[in-house]
Amino acid sequence: MLQKRHSEGHRVGIGGWLRAAVLGANDGVVSTASLVIGVAAADAPTSAIVTAGVAGLVGGALSMAVGEYVSVSSQRDVEEADLEQERGELRDQPEQELNELTWLLTHKGMSAETAKTAAREMTDHDALGAHALEELGIRPGELARPLQAAVVSALAFAVGAALPLTAIAFSSVATRMGITAAATLAALALLGAWSARLGNAPIGRAVLRVVLGGMIAMGLTALIGYAFGVAAG
Repeated sequence: MLQKRHSEGHRVGIGGWLRAAVLGANDGVVSTASLVIGVAAADAPTSAIVTAGVAGLVGGALSMAVGEYVSVSSQRDVEEADLEQERGELRDQPEQELNELTWLLTHKGMSAETAKTAAREMTDHDALGAHALEELGIRPGELARPLQAAVVSALAFAVGAALPLTAIAFSSVATRMGITAAATLAALALLGAWSARLGNAPIGRAVLRVVLGGMIAMGLTALIGYAFGVAAG
């Protein structure tokens, strides 16, 4: 008697929303921190820095939402077009499709006889699902979700952007850049560790990657801000 499949804790199923969340949060933290530090380096008043930060938060979140929606919608359009083509082929040339599935299974290590039996049983159970998975790498019930990606990335961006914005808004003029940079790097380290943990990937490498990227971005914008501040002075 066959037993029910046990849970193995794989992370593949969360890949779509995890990618959107990590990308959105990382962009929110880095871009907003770089923006407000660059403006602060130009010796701007806190009110101007906060205004720039809020504008960056709103504009960035909307941009992330639109970008994710468009790109993921394009991906879903391709997936749906491929599935529709497969439906037509299964309807018009079922024997050729059965042979194709058998051939694909043999290239996964099955013997010809086993592959033929398996292809027949898979076709009888769910022909479209079997061909979509084996030929296209698509699960018909798990297509890309553009609206989910847009909402997740926009919210993640806003949450990420709020941290450096809050840090610089409530810091003194003398300490605002240092506190904002420290808070940003700490947030990036936590974000890198969280995404690595969820994705079952090496934590150290993920943390180093995002922290170095944040340091470079903030350093460059600070230099630009100082240059503009000196020129204006």
